[in-house]
Amino acid sequence: MELDDVSIEESILMSGSWIVRKKRSLKPFQSRGLFSGRSSGKEVVVVEEEQSGRSLRVYSRKQKKRKTSKVEEQCSEDDDDDCRLGEWMRRRSVKRKEVRPKVESGERFEDDDCRVSKRRSVVSRKKRDRRQVEIEEDEAWEEEVMLCVKIKSTSSRSRTRNLVSNSTENVADVSTSSSRSPASDVSDPLLKNGISNNDCTSVRQEPKVGPICHQCLKGERITLLICSECGVTMYCLQCIRKWYPELSEDNVVEKCPFCRNNCNCSNCLHLNGSIVTSKRELSNSERRHHLQYLITLMLPFLNKLSKFQNQEIEIEAAVQGLLPSEVEITKAISYTDERVYCDHCATSIVDLHRSCPKCSFELCLKCCQEIRKGTFSERPEMKVDYADKGYQYMHGLDAAEPSFSSTSEDEEAIQSNTKWSLGNNGSITCPPKKLGGCGDCILELTRILPQTWMSDLEHKAETFLASVNISPRMLICGCSPLDIEMTRKAASRTKSSDNYLFCPKSLDVLKEEELLHFQEHWAKGEPVIVRDALDNTPGLSWEPMVMWRALCENVNSPASSKMSQVQAIDCLANCEVEINTRHFFDGYSKGRTYENYWPEMLKLKDWPPSDKFEDLLPRHCDEFISALPFQEYSDPRTGILNIAAKLPEGLIKPDLGPKTYIAYGIPDELGRGDSVTKLHCDMSDAVNILTHTAEVTLSQEQISAVKALKQKHKEQNKFEEQSTGDRSETEEELNMPEILSSENDESGSALWDIFRREDVPKLEEYLRKHCKEFRHTYCCPVTKVYHPIHDHTCYLTVEHKRKLKAEFGIEPWTFVQKLGEAVFIPAGCPHQVRNLKSCTKVAVDFVSPENIHECLRLTEEFRQLPKNHKAREDKLEIKKMVIYAIEQALKELETLPEETRPMLH
Repeated sequence: MELDDVSIEESILMSGSWIVRKKRSLKPFQSRGLFSGRSSGKEVVVVEEEQSGRSLRVYSRKQKKRKTSKVEEQCSEDDDDDCRLGEWMRRRSVKRKEVRPKVESGERFEDDDCRVSKRRSVVSRKKRDRRQVEIEEDEAWEEEVMLCVKIKSTSSRSRTRNLVSNSTENVADVSTSSSRSPASDVSDPLLKNGISNNDCTSVRQEPKVGPICHQCLKGERITLLICSECGVTMYCLQCIRKWYPELSEDNVVEKCPFCRNNCNCSNCLHLNGSIVTSKRELSNSERRHHLQYLITLMLPFLNKLSKFQNQEIEIEAAVQGLLPSEVEITKAISYTDERVYCDHCATSIVDLHRSCPKCSFELCLKCCQEIRKGTFSERPEMKVDYADKGYQYMHGLDAAEPSFSSTSEDEEAIQSNTKWSLGNNGSITCPPKKLGGCGDCILELTRILPQTWMSDLEHKAETFLASVNISPRMLICGCSPLDIEMTRKAASRTKSSDNYLFCPKSLDVLKEEELLHFQEHWAKGEPVIVRDALDNTPGLSWEPMVMWRALCENVNSPASSKMSQVQAIDCLANCEVEINTRHFFDGYSKGRTYENYWPEMLKLKDWPPSDKFEDLLPRHCDEFISALPFQEYSDPRTGILNIAAKLPEGLIKPDLGPKTYIAYGIPDELGRGDSVTKLHCDMSDAVNILTHTAEVTLSQEQISAVKALKQKHKEQNKFEEQSTGDRSETEEELNMPEILSSENDESGSALWDIFRREDVPKLEEYLRKHCKEFRHTYCCPVTKVYHPIHDHTCYLTVEHKRKLKAEFGIEPWTFVQKLGEAVFIPAGCPHQVRNLKSCTKVAVDFVSPENIHECLRLTEEFRQLPKNHKAREDKLEIKKMVIYAIEQALKELETLPEETRPMLH
């Protein structure tokens, strides 16, 4: 029985989609090169891709003869709505008749899908040929069954590849049934016993269950697509559509996610080192130049630190009546796995300090200097109470006169009534118990490092620099405002040359000249934007649900059992709220509202809740590091110009990330409860990559409700200003200048404002003057600032930025961050961010040699904050970093080949 030409043409669908027809007569297909195989005891479906001319096969397990009602058949097929063969299966279930397996007795299959000849009385040579082909296919099928049995005991990768390639093609169709063919009988007992989850490659190299999906490890899927690249790994259609929406079936057949290195199955997400994170190997000549550059910039700070310590040794020599060279300094009891902090200012102590032999009170040299100069202060505790006035007040519906947040002015005004006992010779007595000491003993000079270690290191670095000829390789910047490929307008300052920011593509940053270009802008304290940073990665999904699944499936982590709930920050109340994780991520993609339709903005900061991002999400960590531009600076592991990466093993290292920030966002500025990171200043440099976004659109009902509530907010603000006697100037009273605003850029997802370092004094003055116009916890006005930037209590809206420019003549760099862009923020530049869409960002901190002076300046600012201020602790320990970075750089230079390194003495 033959198929005519019309039937074959009807079986071919255009537009390059998958073509599926049920096969009964082999000859017409063989004559057209569509099939050359074996098929007996199973249904074979020819799948053809028109554009490539490639023919693929779909296998379905043999159905045992039994009567099935049409309702049962329809229900069973409706369960698998992912199958591309659905149309053919429906037609098959309705029209199919009982299959009679005895092909030798002259019985044959009914072909309901094709127009066939009804002449049944003629026994021709064609029919005999067909029977012969079917017998051959029976033999081939039995061969495949034997191969499946052999796969069970095969462990060699090469052996497995050969076996699977002989038994399967690019698509395997495995339909569920109460009775199975011999091949399914082989695999199903293994499915019941479970599959080893030791690693991802075990599934690929040792397939113990026959055809299974690499993602979900299920073998009962209707359709499995086999990768043409490796010929082994298979994915079911359901997993492809759920976890890889950016890949079509054609993409998966051509090269599966596993071969693309972006598989997000449970095993792959917990693999370490599965991809190469370094983009470019440095030559010995480049390494030598970078290390010389590093030592050149760090040595002045080492000299300053050494000089400061020598001054204290001279004072100690005067106390003891000895020469400075004769002073023996006591070795402090300390361990490499602990940090030593000053008990008064909380600054990290790297070497010399004064300590009480009785109570172990420790004082840094800076505090000793302040005591001798009479500039020492107690730094009272910060006491601010924001009263929770309820839901109605936060939404502007309660205009009753508020009781403002209380501050303890008395604590702040108190200076030290208990004087430190200071000897005429410069000796300092341990402070009284009120200040944490015992008040009995003279503080002794003690050390942490070997006594001559720092001076020896200083001498070695100076000798090295004197022995080499360092020629600066600075590039004269040729950035032009007209060059839109390399710059982006971010400000409209008059008589300023820094309104445009350096904005290269990620592929360009691999060139050495672009690194020099970056260094020139970076040394000036300018932010840098790198476009398409994710284009250089394998393409692992940053979908929050994928990350959450990886955390939940991390059985080695105690945090995995706590992933059902997350602590999110409600941006309106600025308080933590506990929410079901799935509900949070549903709101991320669909949005959430309060009862009055005001958008509810939630965010997760430093998520997952651990400083071990690399341990909890190892594959995502590798993906992020591989995406980092200018890895000489930004790589937290091996960045040759990253001072933080130079700390030796065994020492406690600061938590510089990577860290993930997941937050809701909408385009319109609400003015209250926006999804923002408030104005702040990081102690170190940072790079932030936008890895995922989701757009949430407000309904017309929400838009109307927001408009009405904004009016209520204005009325509440005006009432509170009148009741307190504070009256701010309105936009009409000021000649408000125009500022650059990019928030209407639909391709942007996060609005950044970054201030220049030289504008910080004026910015602080503005914030102190207008602090009561800002709202913080429970939407209460800010009535007291200890430090206008480090308090993290202010976000400048468009209105505030206009007033700032009108009153003080300064404005920030303002730009929108797009998906895949990396933003480099220099240390010492205050900045704030507002999310225009739901955003997932990943950031890592680093310390560049160009910005050491800013890190030291901020360390000094932080030590002046009140005792319980959240920004006060010296978590960076920049002085310790400088010392060990110089030592490590000198060691690395010694390892370079003789022809590329100078002599070190």
